[in-house]
Amino acid sequence: MWLLDQWAERHILDAQRQGEFDNLPGSGHPLMLDDDSHVPAELRAGYRMLKNAGCLPPELEQRKEAVELAQLLNSVRQGSAEHTDYSRRLALLELKLRQAGVNTDFLRGDYADRLTSKMKEE
Repeated sequence: MWLLDQWAERHILDAQRQGEFDNLPGSGHPLMLDDDSHVPAELRAGYRMLKNAGCLPPELEQRKEAVELAQLLNSVRQGSAEHTDYSRRLALLELKLRQAGVNTDFLRGDYADRLTSKMKEE
């Protein structure tokens, strides 16, 4: 393994000398690293790959869907068929999240408003 490390280091240094790392996106700005301290060290690489591929754990996927449904629910006329459908789907998702041990306070009140505005910004 040591030989492979030396080889990689030599190629990195050569690339630096040739200016291949100049003008990279984000150059001169601090790195925005994720806090993955709660993930066991042996699983971090796998979790990072899944995250970069856009895969989420089922609970987070359901949470994201619940926030989207709450937004849709606020955008349709109360009493309409769409409103009823969104309400039922949201209630079912909320139940599933609670059964999985996920707090659903994010769907109500000030926190929900801040989360909704943040999602609109993205």
